[in-house]
Amino acid sequence: MAAVTHTELEYHGSITIDRDLMDAVGLLPYEAVLVANCSNGLRGETYVLEGERGSGVMQMNGALARTAQPGDRIIVLAFAFVSPDEVEQHHPKVAILNDENKIVEQWTVDVK
Repeated sequence: MAAVTHTELEYHGSITIDRDLMDAVGLLPYEAVLVANCSNGLRGETYVLEGERGSGVMQMNGALARTAQPGDRIIVLAFAFVSPDEVEQHHPKVAILNDENKIVEQWTVDVK
C-alpha cells in the first residue's frame, strides 16, 4: 500500500512513483500497472513514470487523477507473463509503505 501524494488532472495519464520505490520492487519506466484505490474501491490501468528519488511521490496523473485524492491509500500491481517453465525463476517483490511512502516491510515471493 502507498499513499497518494498529488493528483494532476491536466496530464495525459500515468502514475509518477519515487524512483527509489520503483527500484525496490523492480518497476520500470513506462511499465503497465493496475492501481487499486483502497479508500474508494476504484481501479485503473496506466503506466509508470519515474519520480524524484527519495521524494516519496505517488502522483496520479490524467484520467487516473479522478480516481483518487491526496492521502488515499492505493495498491500498485504489476504483472509478469511467464511460461510454466519460467515460474520457479520468477520472484515477485512486495513493499508495504507507511503514510510518507517509506518502506516499512519488504519481501520477495518464492513462487513454487
